[in-house]
Amino acid sequence: MTKKSCEQDPLEVVGRTKGYSHEELIENLPRHCKSSPILIQQVQEMPEVVLRNSGTLIAKKVKKMMGEVYTEAYRARQFTRTEINNRGVLFGVVLLKHRVIDLVLNYFHERFPECIICLYNEHNHKTTTIDEKGNIRVYKSQLNKVVRIVSDPRPIVPYFEDIQFTGKQIFETLYTSQFIPERENREFFKRMIPDKCFELPGMKEGVEKRFRNKKLSDFF
Repeated sequence: MTKKSCEQDPLEVVGRTKGYSHEELIENLPRHCKSSPILIQQVQEMPEVVLRNSGTLIAKKVKKMMGEVYTEAYRARQFTRTEINNRGVLFGVVLLKHRVIDLVLNYFHERFPECIICLYNEHNHKTTTIDEKGNIRVYKSQLNKVVRIVSDPRPIVPYFEDIQFTGKQIFETLYTSQFIPERENREFFKRMIPDKCFELPGMKEGVEKRFRNKKLSDFF
């Protein structure tokens, strides 16, 4: 054993072995609905090694909170059902109790940079938009009203006019085309789409639930 390794702090964290860095916690912990200035101050004053040690109560608490924030944002990105109108406005409904709407909007903005994205949050009854330049704006109005407001100044785009399908039609077609009864694996399906996800607005009556509970023949 070298002299350098002997002098190394045994609690020193190398890379991401567990937990989150100070920077990650300070940036994303305030997104949690139960975050507070006192908690953030505690995090700022504590050594990072303590926060990464899952044996400490504070580390367990912030790790759980961070996990809830990231999980909510991930599920919203993966399971939000959207539609697009003929003016290039993409819109949908989410259910977010944590402050992650910007993460979800930026995800869709990166995928559809030429569109305006509108998401209505059923939790706080606000609609948030992001435009082509990445500017985010919050409206205290229902989704349909905001979609009209941002759509009116925009011209009709033939490309978008040619792809006018409802979210339901899109996913019905997708699942019907991909579903193979002989290779049905409901346990795998359940792991990929946890029951909690069916509480999301686009999934409550989604085709996924019916595919998990019925055979393909039930669709015809």
